[in-house]
Amino acid sequence: MSDKRVAVLLADGFEEGESLFVVDILRRCGISAYTVSIGEEMVRGSHDIYVKADCLIDEKRYDDYDMVVIPGGMPGAENLKNDMRVINWVKKFSSEDKYVAAICAGPMVLKEAGIAAGRTLTSYPAYKYRNLFKDSNYVDDNSKMERMVVVDGKLITSRGPATTLPFAFKLAEVLGGDIDKVKSGILYNDMLKGL
Repeated sequence: MSDKRVAVLLADGFEEGESLFVVDILRRCGISAYTVSIGEEMVRGSHDIYVKADCLIDEKRYDDYDMVVIPGGMPGAENLKNDMRVINWVKKFSSEDKYVAAICAGPMVLKEAGIAAGRTLTSYPAYKYRNLFKDSNYVDDNSKMERMVVVDGKLITSRGPATTLPFAFKLAEVLGGDIDKVKSGILYNDMLKGL
């Protein structure tokens, strides 16, 4: 069991799979992962699935966690980007060399927080996102699984719902989670053999 703690931030319109699969995989790997709402305790996902958050952002401090995760989904990612508490958390994590992770539309929060310039990252491949990261080394390559999750120091980004499992396993790996047993147990390695 790792002693690491992860905050997965939720706002109305969050992408359910990108959030809940990350929490699920991290917990299976022995890492404490929590859903942290920026609004109400009950948070509505982008596909009308309601989730009861573990806690509210105002109840916690950024230093309670070793990693912050920004999921995509619309308007969830936009809601996170427009919340100064979220921006301050991301800036603080980055300045203290803690892990910051974002997937799909979530990297727009990195841009808003001013930590994307000059960094190697990826996001959902729509033009508007590629255009958003002109001052970053943007990875736009789906040819290999390892390019769907991009690691630049303690900044970890990924592309979208289909890349959630490799993203979650990378987060667990860098935090010292027991990923091999979990990958085997959920048939992840068997799935990769078919690719």
